[in-house]
Amino acid sequence: MLALGRAWLRDRGDLPVEAVWASGRALGLRWAGRKHAEGWVLLLQPKPELWLLGTDHPVWKRLQAEAPKESQTIWGLGLKGARLRGVEGDPRERWIGLVFQRRAISGRMEAMRVAFQAIPGRPGIRVDGVDTLLPRLGLGAPFPVSAPQPAEDPPPLRCWRERWGDRLEAALSGEVPEVLEGEGDLLARHRVWSEGRAEKLILGPAKAAAERRRQAESARLGRLAQALARDRVKHETKRSWKVQANQVSAELYRLKGATREVLLLDGTRLPLPEGVVAEDAVQIWFRAAKKAERGLARISELEAELAREQAAWAMRAEAEAETLAPERPPARQPKGKGAAKGNDALKGQGTKRMQAEGGKQRGDKRKDGKGTAFRSIMVDGFEVLIGKGDAENDQLTFKVADNLDFWLHVASQAGSHVVIRNPDKLSELPRSVIERAAELAAYHSKAREGGKVEVHMARIADISKPRGFAPGKVILKKWVGIRVYPKP
Repeated sequence: MLALGRAWLRDRGDLPVEAVWASGRALGLRWAGRKHAEGWVLLLQPKPELWLLGTDHPVWKRLQAEAPKESQTIWGLGLKGARLRGVEGDPRERWIGLVFQRRAISGRMEAMRVAFQAIPGRPGIRVDGVDTLLPRLGLGAPFPVSAPQPAEDPPPLRCWRERWGDRLEAALSGEVPEVLEGEGDLLARHRVWSEGRAEKLILGPAKAAAERRRQAESARLGRLAQALARDRVKHETKRSWKVQANQVSAELYRLKGATREVLLLDGTRLPLPEGVVAEDAVQIWFRAAKKAERGLARISELEAELAREQAAWAMRAEAEAETLAPERPPARQPKGKGAAKGNDALKGQGTKRMQAEGGKQRGDKRKDGKGTAFRSIMVDGFEVLIGKGDAENDQLTFKVADNLDFWLHVASQAGSHVVIRNPDKLSELPRSVIERAAELAAYHSKAREGGKVEVHMARIADISKPRGFAPGKVILKKWVGIRVYPKP
């Protein structure tokens, strides 16, 4: 990173910062004055690295989309229009300082430093010297202003000493293009290398996750289509009983009281249900046929609804092939009172499954079969799940959530479990997301009517439930406290 920063400073240090954005896992600096817009990505997760990408690259767009809109304003107050004037750092440290300078409205020159600590497990970014009302701008793990002091040379530096020998200082100054594989100068190689790393760390996993979602959704729609087809065959068979019911009722004057089998005037023999006389069999057949007609009408509605959903899913899958942030398929809702009656497909695998996106497999279905075990909302691009009751809280925490998801619950009061999904395995979430989730946890609790309350936040991996504990009750291995006001 030290060599890459110095190479940029030497070749393009006169370019000002045109725009800034900050998401939970990266800081983006877009440079002005280029025919093909480029930008730096100071990546925190899943691995701290410095990338040079075109602003039309899908990974740049994805990371920028994760950033809250207000981040551009907050970070832009100090960095927009600034020019890179220096790159600080010791090759022994996994830390660099980018010194920027800009002219304020008053005409005086302002200086600031963006410090990037690239220690795996403890990556962080901070900005010092910014004349704003905020005490400090930062992302990732907090760290002091001074650079870390390693006890000895790290393995990467020892490898560089062995590789470059007398050319070590030139390599660290960004004057040796061969520090990265490829062709052209170091900046050209940096961009190619960055695109490869972006493909491996972000684009590839995102595409794989999208493909898994597409396969799961296609399989779900296929199972629903098969279930409806089976039910149609059942109802068609029962509807045909109306014909034999009409035949027997027409000759009931002479067949009344007959059991086991009846012989019609045209020579047709019809078996009767065991232990049922002819007149009762006619009523059974008529009722079954009428119920089958209602069931077939409902199946036709569901088939039409399923066809619309399949068409919408096909369009959505085609659109997702060009993007990295596919939307979750919308839940389907049953229509009318008693919509599940008269259709065997709706008993266990019909509209309830349509509503829950395969909830039975994911463990988000309520024990009483009514809806799902949680409600879902989006907060700044993060999915937040809120439990609906004690038993549903256990379902959400121990069957739906992953170990790296974040869990919140109001302290010392009964309330809903709240989970912030963390599919990208971030070590730290944006403060705005945590505070909003804490407000929801406080609101969906018995502390709703109180003032400021404390909410405990922990990782799912730090939560356990000993045998015999009441529903909804858990033990936290470690947690942090957040004080917020309850807000819906």
